[in-house]
Amino acid sequence: MSLQRQALFWVALLAVLIALIWLLHGILLPFVAGMALAYLLDPLANRLERFGLNRAMATFVMVAVFVLVLAFVAIALFPVLARQLSELISNAPAYIERLQELVANPEWPWLSNLVGGANLSDFKASAYVKDAAGAFAVFAGSLWSGGRAFVSLLSLLIITPVVAFYLLVDWPRIVATVDSWLPRKDADTIRELLRQIDSAIAGYVRGQTSICLILAALYIAGFSLIGLKYGFLIGLIAGLASFIPFVGSATGLIVGTTVALVQFWPDWVPVLMVLVVCGVLQVIEGYVLSPNLVGASVGLHPVWLMFALFSAGYLFGFVGLLVAVPVAAAIGVLVRFAMRRYMASSIYSGGPT
Repeated sequence: MSLQRQALFWVALLAVLIALIWLLHGILLPFVAGMALAYLLDPLANRLERFGLNRAMATFVMVAVFVLVLAFVAIALFPVLARQLSELISNAPAYIERLQELVANPEWPWLSNLVGGANLSDFKASAYVKDAAGAFAVFAGSLWSGGRAFVSLLSLLIITPVVAFYLLVDWPRIVATVDSWLPRKDADTIRELLRQIDSAIAGYVRGQTSICLILAALYIAGFSLIGLKYGFLIGLIAGLASFIPFVGSATGLIVGTTVALVQFWPDWVPVLMVLVVCGVLQVIEGYVLSPNLVGASVGLHPVWLMFALFSAGYLFGFVGLLVAVPVAAAIGVLVRFAMRRYMASSIYSGGPT
C-alpha cells in the first residue's frame, strides 16, 4: 500500500471515530468514565497479580473498594457541600450589595479606582442575582423531573464500575489483540509511540489527580483556619479545578478574596491571610508538587492542555473533558514524532536523507 493510501486510510478512520463520538457523546459518559477508571487502576491490578492474586479477584476487590470509598466520601461530604452551596446562593444578593457599599465608600477610593471608577451604587445586582438563581432552580427542577439527570446519574453509578471491572479483567487480552492488528512493517514504531503516549497520559493524569486532592485538602484547611465562610466549598472547588493549570489557583484567589473582603472588612488581616494561603499553595504546586508528581517528561504544555480541555468540553461536554488529556497527549507525541522525521528528511536539510 502506498504512503498516500495509508494516510487516506488513517484520516478516514479518524474522521469516522470523531463522527461516532459526536453522535453518541450523550450516552458515552459512563463508558468513558469506566475506561478511565480501568486505566487508572490497571497498574495496581498488575501489582496484585504479581503477588499471586487472581486477576479477576484482584479487579473485583479494587473496584468494590473504590466504589465503597467513593460512596462513603460522597455521603460524608454531600451534606456539608449542599448546605454551604445553598447558603452561598441565598446570600449572594446580600454579598453583592455589601461589596457595592465597600466600593462606593469614599473612605476607600482606591477600591472604586480598582474597578474603573464605575458607579456601582446604582446597579441593583441583587435583583439580577435573585432572578438568575430562580431561573437556575426552575431549570434544574425541570431537568430532574424530566428524568434525564436521574437516568444519567444512575447509569454513571451503575455502568461505570461494571465497565471498569470487565475492562480490567480483559486488559492484557485487549492489549494483545490491538497489538495483533498493527501493520507488521511499522509495528515497532507504533508500539514505541503508544508507549510514549501511555507514559504522557499516566504521568499527567495520575500525578495531577494527586495534586488536586492534596491542594483541595490544603485549601480547605487554610480557609477553615482563617474562618472563611464557605471555606470547605471554595477550597474543594479550587483544589479540584487545579486539574486545569492556573484555573484552580485563580478560582481560590478570586472567590476566596471576594468572600473574605465582604465578610471581614475593615479587618484586613483575614483578607491578607487568604491571599497568603493562595500564594503559598500556588508556590507549593509550581515548585514542589508538579515537579515531583507530574515531572517535565509529560510533554503537555499548559497552554496546549488548557486549549484541549476547553475545546473538547465545548464540543463534547463532560465526555470531552474526560478524553481531552489522552487526545492532547497522543497528538503531542505524534507531532514530536513527525517533527523528528521532518528534521531528518531531505525536505529540511536540502540533501539526501
